[in-house]
Amino acid sequence: MMTEGKSGEANPRVDLSAYQAWLFDMDGVLTKTALVHAAAWKQTFDEFLKSESTRTGTTYEPFDPEADYQKYVDGEPREDGVRNFLKARGIVLDEGTASDGPDVRSVEGLGNRKNELVLTVMQRDGVEVYEGVIALVTELRRLKVKVAVVSASQNTKAALAAAGIDGLFDALVDGNVVKERHLAGKPAPDSFLEAARTLAVDASKAVVLEDALAGVEAGRAGHFALVIGVDHHDDEGGHEYADQLRSHGADLVVNDLGELLGTNPDIVAP
Repeated sequence: MMTEGKSGEANPRVDLSAYQAWLFDMDGVLTKTALVHAAAWKQTFDEFLKSESTRTGTTYEPFDPEADYQKYVDGEPREDGVRNFLKARGIVLDEGTASDGPDVRSVEGLGNRKNELVLTVMQRDGVEVYEGVIALVTELRRLKVKVAVVSASQNTKAALAAAGIDGLFDALVDGNVVKERHLAGKPAPDSFLEAARTLAVDASKAVVLEDALAGVEAGRAGHFALVIGVDHHDDEGGHEYADQLRSHGADLVVNDLGELLGTNPDIVAP
C-alpha cells in the first residue's frame, strides 16, 4: 500500500537518481529493532519506577511502549531518552558516568541497563530487516547514489552486522559519533548534516528517511531536499501515524521502502 504523498495524490513518484545521497535512520526504517528498543525501555523504566515507589512512597505511571516511546525516546540519544521520560514523571537523577553499572541510580546507569537488555536480545535472536530495504539500497548503489545510516543508537554497528547489511553503506553516523563530536540529538538536524558532510553532499541534494517524529523534524530543520516518513505501524483502517509524520515534516510517507522502486511516490526532485 502507498500512503498518499505531500500533494495528496494516490501514486506519487520519486526519481531515485535525482539526489546525490540517501540518509537512512536504522531502527524502524532498516531494521525491526524498534520493538526491541521499546520493550527494553519498558523493562528498564518500569523496574526503576517500582524501585522509586518503594523508596519514596510515590506511585508512578508505568512506561507506555507506544505513546511514551514515540514522545520521549524514539530517535533520541540514549541519555536524552532517559532524561525526557524521567522529567515527564517528575524525576531528576544525577548524570553519573559512562562506566556506571546497570544497577546504578543515574542517567548513565539507566541507559546502560537498557543497552544491556537490547544487546542480550540481539545476540539471542538476531536482527531482521524490513522488506524492500536491501532491494532499495542495492538499486541506489547501482545508480552511484551515496547511502548512509544515521541513528541515535550506540549499537548501530552491532545491529547492522547482526542483520547482515553492514557492508551496504558508505557512511555511518551513530550514537557514538553523536557523543564524540558533541552533536545535538534529533529533532536537531546535526546528525543528518554530519552524514551529508561525511559524504561531501549538500543537504539540498540529499534525502532523509525516518520513522520517528523527531527524525522527520530533524530532516525538515536541516533543509534536506526530501524527507520520507516510514510508517510500519498497523493501520487498523486509518492513517493516524502517517498523518503525524507529515505534520512533523515528512514530504511523503511509505509503508514499505520497496514502494520507492518502480512506479511509486509523488515528489520528483527539481
